[in-house]
Amino acid sequence: MTASPTTAPDGVEVAVEHRGTDSGDPTRRLVCTTGWANERSVWSALADDLAADHAVTTWDLRGHGDSGTPPPGNYSRQHALGDLAAVLDGAGRPAVLVGHSLGGYLSLAHTLDHPDDVAGLVLVATGPGFRKAEAREEWNASVRAAAGKMDQAAGVEEISLHVDSHVIDHLADIACPVLVLLGERDRRFAASAALFERDLDVRATVVVPDQGHMVHLKAAAECAAAIREFTAGL
Repeated sequence: MTASPTTAPDGVEVAVEHRGTDSGDPTRRLVCTTGWANERSVWSALADDLAADHAVTTWDLRGHGDSGTPPPGNYSRQHALGDLAAVLDGAGRPAVLVGHSLGGYLSLAHTLDHPDDVAGLVLVATGPGFRKAEAREEWNASVRAAAGKMDQAAGVEEISLHVDSHVIDHLADIACPVLVLLGERDRRFAASAALFERDLDVRATVVVPDQGHMVHLKAAAECAAAIREFTAGL
């Protein structure tokens, strides 16, 4: 494992780790993005497993883990996407983007903006956002309420707020192959999985029994096996 921090377009330092050896095959190059309020260590067991035959990059969102913590007003979706682009600069393009929760949403957004960067998508317990403003407002209220109970720097919760319906409105524009991973008990995202199957080129949807939202952490071996089977078919 090699630590290799990078710098975002606005100067924020982004903590990055690389595992495995890059063979030059983009289908064996994985870039893993966490959900809100998680650190890159949640990928450790899965990344260690997959590093046997993949190059695996994990990183901390700004305001999380070892990444820099800028002042409020610097945690928008565009800031986060700039960070992901900087991580890809170091990991190599194209790559398979693996994203959990917020990280899956960011991976979808990056794919819409830069389709040539993406050899495939692994969407782990995630959703594409909301079409209706009322649903976005409800989500954002829940994020702000949760943030008030967390030990996070001021303004970090902005990274998880939804401000538009861009991703869900343009899902069908994404052409790359997709793997969907979901815990059986993570019912909040079951509807999203069905939407992905309708609008994306989903090669497989894997529902891991007796698991919840943190399926990639609690069932790392099962998730690694599913990802390995997915990339072998690309």
